[in-house]
Amino acid sequence: MTASALVKEQAGLRAAGRGATAPRRRRARLIALLFVFPALLLLGALVVYPVLFSVGRSLFDASGTRFVGGDNYTEMFRDPATLKAVRNTVVWVVVAPALLTGLGLVLAVLVEKIRWATAFKLLLFMPMAVSFLAAGIVFRLAYDEDPDKGVLNAAVVSVHDAFKGTSSYPTARARDGQGLTPGRDGSYATTASVSPGDSVTLPMVGVLPGDLPQGAEPASEAPRETAAGELRGVVYLDFTPGGGGRQGQVDPHESGLPGMKVEAVRGGGTVASTTTAADGSFRLTGLHAGSYTLKLPESNFAPPYQGVSWLGPALVTPAIIGAYLWIWTGFAMVLIGAGLSALPRDALEAARIDGASEWQIFRRITVPLLAPVLTVVFVTLVINVMKVFDLVYIIAPGPVQEDATVLATQMWLVSFGGGNNQGLGSALGVLLLLLVVPAMVFNVRRFRRSQR
Repeated sequence: MTASALVKEQAGLRAAGRGATAPRRRRARLIALLFVFPALLLLGALVVYPVLFSVGRSLFDASGTRFVGGDNYTEMFRDPATLKAVRNTVVWVVVAPALLTGLGLVLAVLVEKIRWATAFKLLLFMPMAVSFLAAGIVFRLAYDEDPDKGVLNAAVVSVHDAFKGTSSYPTARARDGQGLTPGRDGSYATTASVSPGDSVTLPMVGVLPGDLPQGAEPASEAPRETAAGELRGVVYLDFTPGGGGRQGQVDPHESGLPGMKVEAVRGGGTVASTTTAADGSFRLTGLHAGSYTLKLPESNFAPPYQGVSWLGPALVTPAIIGAYLWIWTGFAMVLIGAGLSALPRDALEAARIDGASEWQIFRRITVPLLAPVLTVVFVTLVINVMKVFDLVYIIAPGPVQEDATVLATQMWLVSFGGGNNQGLGSALGVLLLLLVVPAMVFNVRRFRRSQR
């Protein structure tokens, strides 16, 4: 066979091979399309169609029958509640991802150096297994202003009372018409002036017998005669258990009020003070001749410290961000820890051999090498906080719901939570989508670059 004939035969075989390969490729593409079709169908039904429908719905009024164009978008930025939602969303985006990334980085570095690292990571990651609904209920109770219910205020009140103490008689008040008049600051003073050598009876009411301090003894009637330069008296609960007794007089079975501060006031200033004994008696000595006013200062009746209003208008957003940190810190730590385990150990060991401190290694080697991972974690959290809804809706009480609202909750409130304006709600949804898309695009591009 000649060379030209051989070349023609090989060319014919290649052409036949190409002719046979083309149907196979078309068949493979068709099979691939059939496998992908269910996913594309779900994607279109659950993502693409709702997005397109929301964009279209945002161009109509609340009833959905009249085309209003961009009026909903204009109204959105005139509504004070929406502007507050935008402001709160900005606070979330700036604060929460930065704190979570920083906490995750610090914990990942520290956990790497302890023996029970796996158990510690498990404990920190466990909140991720709790639904946002359950977490919101837990933190709503934890932030309760009543120290008997809210664990945070219980701790705050305990610390406060340990340093400043608390009043023993927050509900006490003077018996009407028995010589004591209330002051503007909550104190009580004797109506008539007293002098050294006098004996004074100060009856009080409003204290339940079960709320009396431990060690309280039956009241002793004030002595009729006292030493020169001395004022004596008794502060007591003018109430006889079971009824009976005489108002303004010490009767049997009536209790003294121990620990009550009593002051002698003259010329607008306190010249002497003392504290009542277990039976309510007191004695002021070293007084000069003249007229005085006996005063029970307001500190005796100060209401107990109730802690911090965590869910008040000023602190509700930081409080909810705190709950969010509790849930997502483990997520950030695990992702950053995975990146930390992939770092080249020879660079770290070389730095230690050269005498670098752990802080220098962390700042100049660990953080720069982890920069891609930190960026992915940060951007992922930014996307997540823009869509936060559950925690805000559950934790924030009704009166401060507007102070805590973010774009996601405002969208729901406008559309279904009483506003019944789905045109404006759809416009808010489109705004939220436009804010999330750049972060998503950035994350996808970065992921593709890392794969290359």
